[in-house]
Amino acid sequence: MYSSVNTIWVLIGAALVFFMQAGFSMCEAGFTRAKNTGNILMKNLMDFCIGTPCFWLVGFGLMFGSSSAIFGWIDPLIMKDYSAILPEGVPLWAYAIFQTVFCATSATIVSGAMAERTKFSAYCIYSAAISLIIYPVSGHWIWGGGWLSQLGFHDFAGSTAVHMVGGVCALIGAKILGPRIGKYDKAGKPKAILGHNLTFAALGVFILWFCWFGFNGASTVGMDTDELMESAGLVFFNTNLAAAVACCVTLIFTWIRYKKPDVSMTYNAALAGLVGITAGCDAVSPVGAAIIGIACGFAVVLAVEFFDKVAKIDDPVGAISVHCVCGALGTILTGLFATGVSTEKGVFYGGGFHFFGVQLLGVVSVAAYVAIIITAVFLILKHTIGLRADKEDEIAGLDVSEHGLLTAYAGFAMLPDTAYDEEEVVAVSGDVPVAEAVPVKKMPSFDEGKDESGIKFTKVEIICKESKFEKLKNALTELGITGMTMSHVLGCGAQKGKPEYYRGVEIEPTLLPKVQLDVVVSKVPVRSVIETAKKVLYTGHIGDGKIFVYDVENVVKIRTGEEGYDALQDVE
Repeated sequence: MYSSVNTIWVLIGAALVFFMQAGFSMCEAGFTRAKNTGNILMKNLMDFCIGTPCFWLVGFGLMFGSSSAIFGWIDPLIMKDYSAILPEGVPLWAYAIFQTVFCATSATIVSGAMAERTKFSAYCIYSAAISLIIYPVSGHWIWGGGWLSQLGFHDFAGSTAVHMVGGVCALIGAKILGPRIGKYDKAGKPKAILGHNLTFAALGVFILWFCWFGFNGASTVGMDTDELMESAGLVFFNTNLAAAVACCVTLIFTWIRYKKPDVSMTYNAALAGLVGITAGCDAVSPVGAAIIGIACGFAVVLAVEFFDKVAKIDDPVGAISVHCVCGALGTILTGLFATGVSTEKGVFYGGGFHFFGVQLLGVVSVAAYVAIIITAVFLILKHTIGLRADKEDEIAGLDVSEHGLLTAYAGFAMLPDTAYDEEEVVAVSGDVPVAEAVPVKKMPSFDEGKDESGIKFTKVEIICKESKFEKLKNALTELGITGMTMSHVLGCGAQKGKPEYYRGVEIEPTLLPKVQLDVVVSKVPVRSVIETAKKVLYTGHIGDGKIFVYDVENVVKIRTGEEGYDALQDVE
């Protein structure tokens, strides 16, 4: 007898988990560079679209078939009897779509860690492998009646079954791929490669946080009893609490560690807390959920630093730290903080070490299985069609090389990409000292060089801080300047900026944002323009700017055809 309440609850949960694909797309696109945005979006679309038929044809049967404790059965089109594993009151196809979207979530995790350098064809193949065999077999152990579930292993909504599986695949893939070009210098020191759109990343995290209530909450797979409703309420509360606490911890930790709170790392902490609580959100109290959030808040920062600086594994979005590390951590901590309501009691609630040992065994065995299979898949791809994009394609961006997409942001100006391969940099040297090679010429005074009519045109170019622009513009307007051109520019000079950090890696500010203001004058004295600019821009610190003065041969007003002095006048 089907239950309408349970069925609707499962289907709503499936829709929310599906919408997590949008969150992952936004998050991964925001944390990577603009030249790869189309590629990221395409991969997040296709891992779901490839995974759905793969799970339908092979994965669901392997995961939920009852043939053995190691794996299920091969059941193309889901034709056999699954009544033994169906939740009470939930039809087969409602449960099948619910499990399909979970499978797709595991596959999409890998995309972020291997972003910006993976061939699209290779991605499609290993994404299919995850949905066909890797996720279903380990999922059978945990949720399909396999040997881990028989031992009492508890992973309520997938800290290990979904997130750690995807995280281990991401770890192995990123290691085999190697880092992005320009990520490490010759000494092995990491360089910060900033994501191009933090707004996208933030939106993605909020979408994921919202959808996680379906990911965890709907895993009760029922709402038709008082016990299930109480459990769902606890799951919702613990899910939210762990994420919020993790953010607070990472905020304070990075503030102390880097002298400023790290924005991207704090957003990663929200996901870390969500991943960590997913295993035991039904089994721990709010106090336990808060402690798991604290642990994940610290762990995600330290893990990102470890993989970046020690292991030299380049993970642009922090997927390994969030999903692999915090997925395993949350599952293990469930063995300490479980209250005994839906599982055995954890160590801190008088349950002894048996349940904790089962949790630890489950994490280690699943990680080992996934690592072995995905390593074989990646190595086969590497030595056949190739796993990594060509160097030229990577530098140009996978949008254009893989998809023929010139830009995902038509009509928008983006910051230039400064990545390069240090091995190809040729040092330039000469025998003549710079001081001798560049002759110094003393410039004439501003009154020299006038034409026969006594009129001289001069271009004054002012480079200054963006914060000073409005004040400078107003001062020049009061001086009598009636026309000016402003440009946002990037440049470097003596000022290199104080050290800042992005995801724990010091940013090398060789190019700093500035404003370039150009004016051409004839009636207004050039010296007045210079002195006014100096007075407005001066602070006495490095970075106040520069003023350049050029001779102008002629000025032509296009609308009237006037030339020379008349072209600079705005009188009708």
